[in-house]
This record gives sequence, C-alpha cells and structure tokens, in this order.
Amino acid sequence: QVQLAESGGGLVQAGDSVRLSCAASGRTFSMYTMGWFRQDPGKEREFVAAIRWGGGSAYYADSVKGRFTISRDNAKNTVYLKMNTLKTEGTAVYHCAAPNPYHTGNFYDHNEYDFWGQGTQVTVSS
Repeated sequence: QVQLAESGGGLVQAGDSVRLSCAASGRTFSMYTMGWFRQDPGKEREFVAAIRWGGGSAYYADSVKGRFTISRDNAKNTVYLKMNTLKTEGTAVYHCAAPNPYHTGNFYDHNEYDFWGQGTQVTVSS
C-alpha cells in the first residue's frame, strides 16, 4: 500500500510555469512506477506523464512533450511534475498515481494504477 498526496497547484496565467509535487508514504517508493494524470469535469482522465521504477525512464503525452518534465527523488519519496509554458487547456485536477510495485504493464492506461492521490487543481487563465 502507498498513500499519495499532491501539492503545488493553483491559479496561473498562460505561459507560466508550475511545479507539482506528490509525496508518497512507505519505504518502498523506488519500486513504483509513478504517473501523473489530469481530469477536467465531464472529460476522461488523461495521461500526462510517467516515470518508471528502476532506471527512471520518463514518458509523456504528446500534448505536453517538450513542456513538462517528470522527475523523482527516491530519497524523499516524492515525484514532481514541472510544467512550463502552460496553456489554458491545461486547466484540470492533476492526480499522481501508482500501480502495484514492479509494474510492467501499460502505464499510459489509468486502469493500470491502483493508488491515487486526491488531486490538486491547476487553473490556467488566458
């Protein structure tokens, strides 16, 4: 079991940068792939980025590639999402999530994730 808590959201202007953090409980954080998803009311939950356990390879949705960076600090049990050049369509609740340890499935699919944070709202104004 792992518990997740996001922070760092808020109201920003288009073009601004924001860094989200997700703190995880437990002593086995390094065994978990960590993902960021976002969801706007009435829309499907959307994959944003993921970082694998082990070597820490990172993967991004095409819509954020080149603007967002996911990283992790295993010593601090924390995963980050640095979002640059934010767009108004980036307005959503951002959730971090983790599948079971040593996950090797499709990390783009939110159904693969077993543990979720409560989310943090990011609102991008024009």
